[in-house]
Amino acid sequence: MMGAKMIDLGEASKVELVLESSYTSRDVALYALGVGAGSDPLDDSDRRFVYERGEFHALPTFAVIPQSNAMLSTITPTGFNLPGMSASLECLLHGEQYTELRAPLPTSAKLKHLVRFKNAYDKAPNAVVEYGITSVDESGRQIMYNEISFFVIGGGGWGGDRGPSAPAVSPPDRAPDAVIEEKTAPNQALLYRLSGDWNPLHADPAFARRFGFDRPILHGLCTFGYLGRHVMKAMFGNDPRKFKSIKVRFAEPVFPGETLVSRMWREGDTRVIAETIVKERGKAAIKNGVIESRD
Repeated sequence: MMGAKMIDLGEASKVELVLESSYTSRDVALYALGVGAGSDPLDDSDRRFVYERGEFHALPTFAVIPQSNAMLSTITPTGFNLPGMSASLECLLHGEQYTELRAPLPTSAKLKHLVRFKNAYDKAPNAVVEYGITSVDESGRQIMYNEISFFVIGGGGWGGDRGPSAPAVSPPDRAPDAVIEEKTAPNQALLYRLSGDWNPLHADPAFARRFGFDRPILHGLCTFGYLGRHVMKAMFGNDPRKFKSIKVRFAEPVFPGETLVSRMWREGDTRVIAETIVKERGKAAIKNGVIESRD
């Protein structure tokens, strides 16, 4: 036991947790609205993600939602509880996210999620904990894979490995190949949380102040959804079938109502480097973005 009794490596490493969740076309459309799709109701290219008749598709980044909701179901009144890890919500921040589509994303499904502990790194006095989640449908077919990295405040200090120093993915030294600018709504977090992430950090001003923010912040995965949607529109012809994977590092919070600027650079035929800048403050909300496409 280590890190103020938050992380037990021995217990965490031997457990494979199976969780279940399901979703419908309504959930798919609500998520799309939560990440800004349909802000122009006359935009035909966006309607396919918010209107279930005709050519209806799930946004590729919706693939974070089923496993995220399944993991949120493990939270108790005392906080986040998975085998080998226990921490209050005030101690957890989302550090990195990797999402890969391994089959066409259905617009409704019942899924099982195999949750595996991957690593814990000692960033004394804090820690980084990584999980991998494989999601399969009722036939056993793999639909999606997610890796999530948590930054655990006060969870380190046991003298463990600090982890690899992976090289950062830097944008090329040239102008972006595409830029999309989009202003979020003042109530964007309240809309996005209806997709399942009810963390009060994104709705309760008093709770946000306990984190040092003067008001609730936007979900990192909401900004992630904006970036994925922008890359798909600018680089993949707005075709969700071409979207294979996305990996990002969350760098700075975004406040609802701020303007997101997605800057994109094409590298080869199937790889895009991207970042998201908060226009009003000139801060990078998402760094090290890598999005892969299919042929």
